[in-house]
Amino acid sequence: MHSQRYVGVVGPGEATPEQRRVARQVGGLLAGRRAVVVTGGLGGVMAAASRGAIEAGGTTLGLLPDDDRVVGNPYLTVAIPTGLGEMRNALLVRSSDALVVVGGSWGTMSEIALAVRTGVPVVSIGGWKMPAGGVLDVESPEEAVECLHALLWRKDA
Repeated sequence: MHSQRYVGVVGPGEATPEQRRVARQVGGLLAGRRAVVVTGGLGGVMAAASRGAIEAGGTTLGLLPDDDRVVGNPYLTVAIPTGLGEMRNALLVRSSDALVVVGGSWGTMSEIALAVRTGVPVVSIGGWKMPAGGVLDVESPEEAVECLHALLWRKDA
């Protein structure tokens, strides 16, 4: 039996057009694997990944920094206002079976560090180069999702 997977997609809230394109594709591919796409619920990479998932018929979960759902992007299936600000990054990591990193920012760096520290697999597309171990650098959304498939779904078989 295949269990539901939750995959965090993290990256800058003020993303480049290329980062948004990649994140949107990642979200769609993850939804195609029936993963719930987990984000910080705001704009940039978060909104693009959520949009891709929704367009592919998937489910999205946004862990918002504020006390109000109204700040969430329009592509969230479920919006949870945490009131925790950046501290929500720990919730996002611990709620995810794996992370896909698109690009980089300081908030993204904190999510990567928390994931590596707690054993959550991290796959990065165009992110900051990390010290050896803990983060798998890939070239494309397809490669990222294939790596996750090997890590998460195949162990269910």
